[in-house]
Amino acid sequence: MVVTNYLWRPLLPRIVEAVAPGGVLLYETFALGNETVGKPSRPDFLLAHGELLQACAGLHVVAYEDGFQDAPPRFAQRIAAVRGAPGAGPARYPL
Repeated sequence: MVVTNYLWRPLLPRIVEAVAPGGVLLYETFALGNETVGKPSRPDFLLAHGELLQACAGLHVVAYEDGFQDAPPRFAQRIAAVRGAPGAGPARYPL
């Protein structure tokens, strides 16, 4: 599942729950601080520090970033997370 530049907090838990066993979630959207460089600037549309990481607590996080990006200038959070398959041995995620 891929989600970009979208944040509706009531739906976030359902998005995470919708990741199937063995499935992957790639999520990226704007974060607090973005109001200093452009739109969106309303807090309703900006993730708080660590909010995306907390929302994905039930998944295995493979990668996570929270900070400033130069081109284009913006503050964002992004995550790559997987839901383990039931009965599978230790997960192997190539780095």
